[in-house]
This record gives sequence, C-alpha cells and structure tokens, in this order.
Amino acid sequence: MQDESGSTEPEPGPGRIAGPLEARTERVLAASLRLMVIPVAVLLLSGLGAFAYAIALFIHAVQSIVQHPFPVGHQVGLFLLEIDLFLIGATLLISAVGLYELFVSEIHAGAGLSLPGWLDMRDLNDLKGRVIAMIVLVLSVSFLEVAVDAPDNGRQVLELGGGVALVIVALTVFTRLTDHADDANERLETPEQVRPRRP
Repeated sequence: MQDESGSTEPEPGPGRIAGPLEARTERVLAASLRLMVIPVAVLLLSGLGAFAYAIALFIHAVQSIVQHPFPVGHQVGLFLLEIDLFLIGATLLISAVGLYELFVSEIHAGAGLSLPGWLDMRDLNDLKGRVIAMIVLVLSVSFLEVAVDAPDNGRQVLELGGGVALVIVALTVFTRLTDHADDANERLETPEQVRPRRP
C-alpha cells in the first residue's frame, strides 16, 4: 500500500502487530496462560487426596476382613473400590501433567528423572485420549465392584452393565471421530505449523 509520499507500508497481516493496544493485549493473553497453574495445583492435590483416601480404605478393609472375614464378596468389593480410587488419582495426575505441558511449559524432569513417553502431549486431543482411557478403566472396575457386591440382583447388574457399555461405546466413537478429524486437519497444515514430538 502506498501513501501520499509514494512510500509503501506493509499491510497488517497475521504475523504483524497492528498497534500498541494489540501488543499489550497479546502479552496479557500470553501471560494469562500461566493461570493454568491453579487448576494444575488443584488436580495434583485432588490426586494426592484420592491416593490418601485409597490408603485409608485399605487400612479399613484389612481391619474389616480381620474382624468379619465373611461374606467374601463384600470384602473383595472393598479392594475393587481401592483400585477405583487409585485410578481416579492417576487420572487427576495425568490431567495435571497434560494441562501444565499444554498451557504452561514443557516438563524437563532433570538429571536421573524423565517422563514416560506416553505422557508426551502435543495437544488437547492427546490429553483427551489418555483421560478417556482412564475413565473407561474406572467404569469397568466400578461395574465389577457392583457385580461382586450384588450377585443375587442380576437385573440391577445387567442394567448397570448395559449403561456402562453404552458410555464406553459412546466415548470410543467420540475418540475415533475426533482423531480422524484431527488427522485430516494435520494433513492440511504445513510442516512448519506442526509441533514436532519431543524425543
């Protein structure tokens, strides 16, 4: 674009800041991503709380089994509930790690420590996939817990099993459909736009 003196001015584009107000706004928006530290901290505390609750339940289960070892089914159900609590705690920790990596900074564990490769998250879909997988595990264990505790109520177990199966199918379909959409979008992006996986 030429002004009256004949000099050319670059037109505003996606990579050019139009003015000081926009620059300040972008700095504030970039800094606001640090607010994700708050939900990360809450998720970490919640995960630790789930682990502590599972340990307390384990102590209670052992005491209960020593005092009243029968019926066996109910006692086994207590241990299944522990599995549920540990899985929920793990899901909360995975969510905390994922949100931190996606919004705050990549995690560099330091010497002698490293994150497992499956915790490397490039986008929200990676986090979504891991959380959904953990939810499916929790649902499965919860169903098994009810099936063990109520062996005589076949109708209740069957209804709950059907509901759990429907939820798992819905989550699986949702994951597959969004993964295919993301693959199509990724093929449309140029190589510079795709964030590479960390080694």
